[in-house]
Amino acid sequence: METPRYLHLKPGEAPPPRLEGVAPFKAVVVVDSEVTPEWQAQVSDWLVRSGCRYMLAWGWKCGDWDTSVDLASLAMFDYGEIPDDDFVMTTWHANESLQETFWFAAGCAHPSLKLERTYVVHIAPESRATELLKAFRAAQEETD
Repeated sequence: METPRYLHLKPGEAPPPRLEGVAPFKAVVVVDSEVTPEWQAQVSDWLVRSGCRYMLAWGWKCGDWDTSVDLASLAMFDYGEIPDDDFVMTTWHANESLQETFWFAAGCAHPSLKLERTYVVHIAPESRATELLKAFRAAQEETD
């Protein structure tokens, strides 16, 4: 069973430097706070350039995150053809519980390439690392 990593992003603050050595990876973006479209575009670009190849969004306007990551992926290739290994699959889970979204991420979100790691990217003023990682692990156990 994989141990996911937790990344807490405070709305409006710059994301950390590009994630090196973990690409390709899966990201479950848990949005607990409203953000500006500009910051959302910055974080989406950061995810794609860091090697995110499967992004699942849940929470506040999660469909907007799906679109934003799609646009960042297209922009990275100047809106031309995207190589298969660089394609980013995106899903949003507006009508599901967070537990259902974690279950989908753990058991169903399997693209054709092997993903090295899963990140729970939490967008909120305050961290909830312990709670969210515990919920993700519980969802993983349901898929085993």
